Amino acid sequence: MFKLTGKTALVTGASGGIGSAIAKALHSQGAEVILSGTREGVLTDLADQLAIRTHVIAADLKDPKSIESLVQKAELVSAGGVDIVVNNAGIVHDNLLVRMKDEDWQKVLDVNLSAGYKITQGLLRGMMKRRWGRIIGISSVVGTTGNPGQTNYAAAKAGMVGFSKALAQEVATRGITVNVVSPGMIETAMTSNLSDDQSARLLLNIPTGRLGKPQEIAASVVYLASEEAAYVTGLTLHVNGGMAML
Repeated sequence: MFKLTGKTALVTGASGGIGSAIAKALHSQGAEVILSGTREGVLTDLADQLAIRTHVIAADLKDPKSIESLVQKAELVSAGGVDIVVNNAGIVHDNLLVRMKDEDWQKVLDVNLSAGYKITQGLLRGMMKRRWGRIIGISSVVGTTGNPGQTNYAAAKAGMVGFSKALAQEVATRGITVNVVSPGMIETAMTSNLSDDQSARLLLNIPTGRLGKPQEIAASVVYLASEEAAYVTGLTLHVNGGMAML
């Protein structure tokens, strides 16, 4: 089940923990994978690990011209066009709203929400012509519950859900599904820097008593990208250990 042989996937933010896990999982199911991010060296190392059916396209998603170039290059390097888009790239610039700078608000919205809109828009026509496509956004539990100091991040992640629900209705008859995976607290470089006390307090709010693994997010993406999920669209799949039961 969930085989993706013959499909091409673009994964943004592929140099991060969750992004690289998603890329590896899609690749393991037979997909050709386009790795995008800002750290080209990390992407190249990942491509070397995967060895075959991979392409590296570095892009700065704060820059509209870089996004346009990414879309054009992705279509050129893929065997038959991009079939699966995983809008995973994300940044944080946290602060209380009363202290937040306009540029920190805008940067987070640009990368975490607007870039996904532009990438999806640029690749959508090809999917519509082929009458097959999978668009998957990576949101966050914060987009549902909110979190002090993250009004910009929460707004962007909530916006991805609304964007996906609307688009799902626009393209459903073309064989294209649009879904969201919403992770809770996941083992990444960010959470590894927490103190023992911080980790203990965090785990009190997670019924499973542990952080999630990037591979558990990747497994959800593989399912939503597969033919088996053809009747699933407009869904937000919450993978958070019970942190928010929705």
